[in-house]
Amino acid sequence: MGDPRLEAFLTGHRRLFVLTGAGCSTGSGIPDYRDEHGAWKRTPPVTYQAFMGDHATRQRYWARSLLGWPRIARARPNVAHHALASLEARGLSEMLLTQNVDGLHQAAGSLSVVDLHGRLDQVVCMGCGAGSARAEMQTRLASANPDWVALDAVAAPDGDADLDGRDFSAFHVPACEACGGLLKPDVVFFGENVPRARVDHAMAHLRRADAMLVVGSSLMVYSGLRFVHTAVHAGIPVVAVNLGRTRADELLRFRVAAPCGDALGFLLEDQARLSLTPPVVAG
Repeated sequence: MGDPRLEAFLTGHRRLFVLTGAGCSTGSGIPDYRDEHGAWKRTPPVTYQAFMGDHATRQRYWARSLLGWPRIARARPNVAHHALASLEARGLSEMLLTQNVDGLHQAAGSLSVVDLHGRLDQVVCMGCGAGSARAEMQTRLASANPDWVALDAVAAPDGDADLDGRDFSAFHVPACEACGGLLKPDVVFFGENVPRARVDHAMAHLRRADAMLVVGSSLMVYSGLRFVHTAVHAGIPVVAVNLGRTRADELLRFRVAAPCGDALGFLLEDQARLSLTPPVVAG
């Protein structure tokens, strides 16, 4: 059963700007980073500066990714993803902006999605800019490092895996096949800026919204928090669904402290009961 406040919020608005975070994908078996207080559960992810500046860091990253990527590749959308896709299908979602890099919103059927931090299923060359599929990189990594493939590792967030105590010095990292350049997941690392055009595009949609819904994000990272600040400054009401505290709790109309799928499942269980009808679009 859904929270009556959340149901009332959705029935009272017709152009929702939705921001999602890691908590939206935990129901798909993808671990998140933070606990209910917003603190790190584990060592923070590698920074852009370390990845770009140190070969040993890249060896460690890609070795862990070799073992962690299959979990992301196998993941399927959960109730929360499907519930949010249903909002868009009924014309009630202005845009879905996700901090996640797993592509599960699109897999659930959402079309108007901006991947704020990029997509883990893509790889980009930092030399020539050539793009390639992460699945292709997986094949190359496994071929170059066959002894690593069968190692047992605990899954970590965003396609990472825990391999503490391993010697990564012999791990081979494939280079760009076009120019021999350095390959990087096409995601925004910590310490790296989100592309300005991507932020501007999302902000333009936020200005057209009449309400904002945060789903599964502690908002501890400024790249997401700034959208809440912008909404509040513009008089746009903001509500959050998140098990733990958020960095913007004092700015919210209210927060539903429940797993995302549990809180949003009512959207799929009884759509007619909500009496939600798409807005009439002229022309």
